[in-house]
Amino acid sequence: MTQDFAMNEHNRIEVEQVDAVDKPPRASVDDAETPRESFERKRDYLEGFLAQKPQVTHAGEPGGDLYEGVVEALKEIYDPEIPVNIYDLGLIYAVEVTPDGDAKVTMTLTTPHCPVAESMPGEVELRVGAVPGVRDAEVLLVWDPPWGPDKMTDEARLELGML
Repeated sequence: MTQDFAMNEHNRIEVEQVDAVDKPPRASVDDAETPRESFERKRDYLEGFLAQKPQVTHAGEPGGDLYEGVVEALKEIYDPEIPVNIYDLGLIYAVEVTPDGDAKVTMTLTTPHCPVAESMPGEVELRVGAVPGVRDAEVLLVWDPPWGPDKMTDEARLELGML
C-alpha cells in the first residue's frame, strides 16, 4: 500500500507500508581481513611514498651524502661527562658544506669551563676533516646563544632519563 503525503504543492513524500523486512546479513569473523592482509595493503600503499627521496641539489645539503657523512662523524664524538654524542646533545648549532667540500661547523659547549673546552673543537675539526669528500674543515666555537638542556634531541633526553 502506498500513500502520498503532500508537503507543499511541488514536493511529495511517498511512504510504503510493509509487513516485514529481511534481516541484514550478520558480520562474520571469516569475512574479516586478516592482520597480515591489512598490513600488506597498507605497506603497498605506502611503499611508493616511502621510496621517494627528497631531491638534493648537491651532496653538501641536508640529505646529501657529504652532509650526512659530516653529521654521522659528529654523532661519533661524545661529551666525556655526559654519555650522549655532541650532535644529539645539541652542541652543534650549524653544519654547512659547500659544493667544493669545505665544511664549517658552528658549535658550543655545555659551559665555558668545560674540561674539554680546549680539545673538543680540535677533535671536531679532525673528525669532520676525515670524512671522505671533505676538503677542509673549520670549527667555529660560539657562546651565544648559550647551551641549555632544551637543545637536546628527544633521543638524548631519553638516554639521560629526562623523558
